[in-house]
Amino acid sequence: MVVLEVLSKLEKTVRLDEARWKHILEHPEMANQRDKLKETLINPDEVRRSTYDASVWLFHKLYTNTPVTTKYLLVAVKVLNKQGFIVTAFFTDQMKRGKAVWRRKL
Repeated sequence: MVVLEVLSKLEKTVRLDEARWKHILEHPEMANQRDKLKETLINPDEVRRSTYDASVWLFHKLYTNTPVTTKYLLVAVKVLNKQGFIVTAFFTDQMKRGKAVWRRKL
């Protein structure tokens, strides 16, 4: 079952299924963060291509108000053709390494 479907900033349809959502919720601070997850996909600060898997894009957005202080929300999306699916999502202190695909203009 699809829990979330959104058109990302990079014009790819991204889906989150129930199994991946349960995986994400293994991080207790991710409870009630579905709106932030969606916002990160639609309006990220930066998107990077993973150094470990070129088909995984790392969407980052800085939030000052999270359950774990000021953190980036990282949403990892596996992209196949014009579609993507969320692999995982979690709060982190810094953006993960990878080649920048898109950056917000300051």
